Amino acid sequence: MKHYLLSVITPTGGEMPAPEVLEGIMRNVEVFHEELREAGAWVFAGGLNAPSTATVVHAKDGDTLLTDGPYAEGKEYLGGLCIIKAPDLDAALDWGRKAARAITLPIEVRPFEGEVEG
Repeated sequence: MKHYLLSVITPTGGEMPAPEVLEGIMRNVEVFHEELREAGAWVFAGGLNAPSTATVVHAKDGDTLLTDGPYAEGKEYLGGLCIIKAPDLDAALDWGRKAARAITLPIEVRPFEGEVEG
């Protein structure tokens, strides 16, 4: 088995859906997470606060420097993630499709290096 990262690609400055729409999306996401658990593919999932809440730690000359804000700015940002176990890329892409339908945002599917025991 391999681990795969399903990244939720969130548009910068986008409007939040109306509360009733967001409630439906969150229900769909929980159903997706439950399906992952039942299939034994669940490892971890969570949403992230806005990039403006980030602190970047830089190592330089044996010391560290902290800077506020995201390391890189762009039109999109990592809004959440899910780590799954899947036997191969095709299976991981199937989970990515289900995630995209549940959350209604683009999902990037990326394998971790190496294999996972179990």
